[in-house]
Amino acid sequence: MGPLIPNGLIPMDWNYIIAIFIGMAFGYILEASGFSSSRKLAGVFYGYDFVVLKVFFTSAVVAVIGLYYMDYLNWVDISQLYVHPTHLWAAIIGGIIMGVGFLAGGFCPGTSFCGAAIGKIDAMVFTGGIMLGIFVFAEAFTSLEPLFNGSNLGNITLADALDMSPYWIIFIFTIIAIVSFGISDKIRNKVKKVFY
Repeated sequence: MGPLIPNGLIPMDWNYIIAIFIGMAFGYILEASGFSSSRKLAGVFYGYDFVVLKVFFTSAVVAVIGLYYMDYLNWVDISQLYVHPTHLWAAIIGGIIMGVGFLAGGFCPGTSFCGAAIGKIDAMVFTGGIMLGIFVFAEAFTSLEPLFNGSNLGNITLADALDMSPYWIIFIFTIIAIVSFGISDKIRNKVKKVFY
C-alpha cells in the first residue's frame, strides 16, 4: 500500500532518483504539449488560448479523483501523504507576484526552465529573473521572515479549511472545471472573431 517510500516499499535513497526521472518526464511532456511557448501560456490571460487552463484543471481533477479512488481501494493511504503547510499571507503575496510575472513574461517557473532548456532566449531571461528573485529573497529573508512564517495555518487541505467532506470538494471542483471549460470556449470564440 502506498505511499511507497514512507511505507518502506522503496528505500529512501531512491527519493531523489525518482524525482529526477519524474522531473524529466514532466519537462518532456511540457515541451511536447507546446508549453515552452510564452504565447501559448499568455494566451490564457488574453483570451485566445485556454489549453493551459484545460490541461492543469484536467490533471488536477484526474489526480485527486485517482488518489481518493486508490485510497478507497486501500492502495494508497491518503493520511500519509505530505501536505505542505499553508502560510496564508505569504501564499497570497507570492501568488500575486507570480501572477504578475506570469502575465508579463508568459512563463511560470517550470515552463521557463523548459523553454530555456531548448534555447528560447525569452525563457532564459525569465529564468535569470527567477534566479535574481530567489537571491534577493534569500538575502532579505531575515526581514521578511515574520511575513513568511506568519499566519501559519498548518498542514491543512481545502476540505479541512471548509470543514467539508473531501468527496464534496472533489465534486464541486470537477463542476467548476467543466463550467470553466465551457466559459473559456465562449471567450476564445469571441476573441477569435475580433482578431481573426
